[in-house]
Order: sequence, then C-alpha cells, then structure tokens
Amino acid sequence: MTHYPHETIEFANGTSFHFVSGSPREILDRAYEAADGGDVRIGGGPSMVRQFLQAGLVDFMHLVIVPITIGHGVSLWDGLDGVESGFAVESVTSPSGLVHQFWNKIDHE
Repeated sequence: MTHYPHETIEFANGTSFHFVSGSPREILDRAYEAADGGDVRIGGGPSMVRQFLQAGLVDFMHLVIVPITIGHGVSLWDGLDGVESGFAVESVTSPSGLVHQFWNKIDHE
C-alpha cells in the first residue's frame, strides 16, 4: 500500500511485491486474487499496519521489537486501544535482545 505506485518487483522464487493504492480491504482483496490461493503477507511501517489492524484484516502478525530508544518515531499502537484482546500473543527473546512477538487472531465465533 503506497501513495506512490510503481512497477511490481518479481523474484525468481515466485514472490512478487505489488505497490498499489486503495483502502486496506481493496488492497487485501487484490492480493488474495493475485495469490491464487497462496499466502498473502503485508509488510510495512506502523501507519500502514495500523490501518489493517483497525480494519480487522490481520490474522497473524510477527512483530520484532528492537530494544533501543530513538526518542521519536511513529507508534504502531496509536488508536488501537484493546486490539490485543483479539489476539493470542507469544513473545520470544533472542540472544541478541530482540523480542519476537507472534500475534494470532482469536476466533470469537
């Protein structure tokens, strides 16, 4: 999802990166169609990921937390109060100090 669409990047292993604009729902629908049954992964910064979380479109998220203080930046969590209640979260700390969080959507049916 971008404000500046450009050419698709394709890799030899079949992975493609498409840069498109639209709503999270529109973009996800296009991605599912392009994946033809394969996995769809969304990568990006906090602003973009937040939009997909707010729309309820994230089933799984792998979040990597780097233990440094920069002093500024964009928070992923702005406007997402209570989002964690919809996920089972597992945290694993690596020897380097990185924290890997695995967020799996809870099915509330």
